Amino acid sequence: MPAPVDTEQEAEAEAPIDPARVRDLLESYFQQGLTDGLPVVPITASYVEEFLATVSRGPGDVLFEIPHLNRRLTVQLAAANAAMAGCLPEYFPVVVAAWEAVAQEPYPKAGIWQSTTGPAPLFIVNGPIRERLGINSAGNVFGSGIRPNATIGRAIRLGAINAFGLAPHKLDQATQATPAKFSACFGENEEASPWEPLHVEHGFAATQSTVAAATIRAVSHIEARHTVVPEQLARDLLTTITRSGALMHEFTNAIVVLSPEHAAVFADAGWSKADLRTHLFEGAVVSREELRSLGKEAVSRHTRWRLPADHPDAVPDRAAESGETRGVRVLERPESVQVVVAGANNAGVSAVADIFTSGSIDPEVPLSLSPVDDRAATTNQEGAR
Repeated sequence: MPAPVDTEQEAEAEAPIDPARVRDLLESYFQQGLTDGLPVVPITASYVEEFLATVSRGPGDVLFEIPHLNRRLTVQLAAANAAMAGCLPEYFPVVVAAWEAVAQEPYPKAGIWQSTTGPAPLFIVNGPIRERLGINSAGNVFGSGIRPNATIGRAIRLGAINAFGLAPHKLDQATQATPAKFSACFGENEEASPWEPLHVEHGFAATQSTVAAATIRAVSHIEARHTVVPEQLARDLLTTITRSGALMHEFTNAIVVLSPEHAAVFADAGWSKADLRTHLFEGAVVSREELRSLGKEAVSRHTRWRLPADHPDAVPDRAAESGETRGVRVLERPESVQVVVAGANNAGVSAVADIFTSGSIDPEVPLSLSPVDDRAATTNQEGAR
């Protein structure tokens, strides 16, 4: 991390801005390898303190660590990277909650952010803080242009680079990666959803703000403007969830991000979220013939990765050997699919986020949630009135 700009430099900053000096300062961050490829906001010690004042955790508290790298990220480091990412100080409680949600996941601490697969964290914000901070939950949720969405997700990526050394061509070994590595953060469109929101499903009060984290490999587009038949729309979702390229391990996981229009197709037909999950679970079956044609008909006894039946590490498919012709389930349980509503209520367009699975340490639910603790920020705002 760079040394924050000192007091003398802060005083100089009050003078008329010299664009050439600003460019030099921005270039110094690039030269130190502290960016994600885009310019960052130069930081001062006093500015980082504004971020720290919004949370109740101490500057030296460890938010996340990767044991095999012997590196950790403290609240202070998280604040510095959030400031550089372009966050406002009031966003920082959400950034802290995002790191806390990441820490609950099994994959990041095991090194998945270094993987050749090239996954990225996805963050879903629920509760009142969406409106308070202006977090986008309507149109263009996977796109650019909204400051909190762009900078909260970016704060995590900068932390990964600057605290853990996960820079491309160094410790980040992604073969191709995903644009979500820049930022992937949106709010659930609770107001346009016919169902209870994600955080309420997971035991939080509707008045509580939360951040959910998941490790995604890709986001696949669903274009289905032609139907109001729930079974037809569910079939579109199923063929995306079970696409052959996503079948890396024995089972797969997904987050279905429904537009309000698509959510209404299911709700108007009387389907609950649980009904949709059950339907997808029961339908997520791939024929043995299809798996054989892909060389994915067996799984490794050690990694649970899919591989050909003649591989020396393959677990024998006793059912197939005894003449079983039924297909193979690729979702382990209904909860392997989570459903959220986000986007504008203007078209039959949805998405499926393909969640990384390891086959050996998969949790029952493919995401983790952490509450947003913004009591310190609220107290500071009240004291300033």
